[in-house]
Amino acid sequence: MELRTDLALEARELAGENIHGVDYTVQQKDAIEIEKMVIKTERAGQLLKKPKGTYITIELPPLTNDFQDTDKRLVAIGEEIRSLLPYNGLVLVAGLGNIDITPDALGPKTMSGVLATRHISGEIAKSTGLDKLRPVAVLKTGVTGQTGIETGEHLLSVVKRIRPSAIIVVDALASRRLERLGCTLQISNTGISPGAGVGNHRTKITEETMGVPVIALGVPTVVDAVTLASDLLSVEQESDSVKIRERVSPKGRMMVVTPKEIDLLVERAAKLISLSINFALQKDFDIADLVALL
Repeated sequence: MELRTDLALEARELAGENIHGVDYTVQQKDAIEIEKMVIKTERAGQLLKKPKGTYITIELPPLTNDFQDTDKRLVAIGEEIRSLLPYNGLVLVAGLGNIDITPDALGPKTMSGVLATRHISGEIAKSTGLDKLRPVAVLKTGVTGQTGIETGEHLLSVVKRIRPSAIIVVDALASRRLERLGCTLQISNTGISPGAGVGNHRTKITEETMGVPVIALGVPTVVDAVTLASDLLSVEQESDSVKIRERVSPKGRMMVVTPKEIDLLVERAAKLISLSINFALQKDFDIADLVALL
């Protein structure tokens, strides 16, 4: 059976670690483990069920543990985000998801801490010493059930109007393992398919659909219940997986598992990601200055 996951690292675990056309490296940066996987061929992408591109996975202490604003994690994450972005130009940062559903609220909550600077220009910027700020626009897309607009349609309409040089999208992800919830951050330059981790497929948000590079960030907040049960029981036979699906998700209902401390996890993950994005985008300002501007 197919185990549902948004994480490229887990896709590699499932498909096998010796796939031709995939470069995989691990490095330590300030006691943080950073795993980088580059899918270079279409064939490798098919085996991994991931598009070609770069996937960066940062293993973190549990996000339910507190951290300081000047934590070295911010610098490490910010540098990885910056490495995938164009050097100059306006960047649109978008938070995907439903703020009223806690496991899906990571995107919109992150946007509350991202510096919107596109409107700061001219004499106001010079007189306040903010003329070196990179222009940034911030957007909370909501979900189709709230707006009646597909997230991809929403973003594309804004992109056509303000013409950013790149888009950063933040969304909650799904993992196949409970121990990765709130402990893993994935960054990629391949865009995102909103809702794919929980079987709710929408229009892909990629460079091909948007016309500009799309950098996706996410932290896993849920595990699909059928995937978890099948993984824990090491189920391989399709007949057994069907029985598990019927018992775990009766009448075809989609069931997911999330930690009991999900509120705290999402709040701190949003804070960490927003500060890291600010650091990545505003290279002429240090973390203390950026925190002061919030």
